[in-house]
Amino acid sequence: MAWATKTLDEVRRSLAAQLRRTGRADQAATIKATRWALLKNPPDLTTEQRTTLAGIQADNGALYRAYLKEQLRMIFQAELPQAKALLAGWISWASRCRIPAFVRLAKTITRFRDLILNAVEHNLSNARSENTNTHLRLLTRRAYGYHSPESLIAMADLTRGGLCPPLPGRP
Repeated sequence: MAWATKTLDEVRRSLAAQLRRTGRADQAATIKATRWALLKNPPDLTTEQRTTLAGIQADNGALYRAYLKEQLRMIFQAELPQAKALLAGWISWASRCRIPAFVRLAKTITRFRDLILNAVEHNLSNARSENTNTHLRLLTRRAYGYHSPESLIAMADLTRGGLCPPLPGRP
């Protein structure tokens, strides 16, 4: 999903740059303002962002065609037999879509197809470890004012380790 999101943003930026080069700066500014509507998950979209997506669909077919990331998301929500068919269809479409960034992405996904299907089959994700890494980086940044590394370790234990030490004055 991260690859698809990055590719979609690349297509959006290149389309805005192309519009600026051809002297249509107002249209480029409109495309530039669509970033969050394109990158957010559909259930999280505001009413204004849904309207923006509808406008993209009506006015900018190339950018709306690049909104394939949501079809890729469906692969990760499906059971394995259906996911195989959806992935094959997605790769086929992306390979023929005439959007160079998505053609490259289709080649990358084809190369990692077996690993992607393993993740679907076993319902594996690295989201928890990524969340923990991000949280620990934040704690490390906050720990610059601490006098010892033990304070950082204690904060990590408290926030990520599931420890619940008895607090003074509380039952």
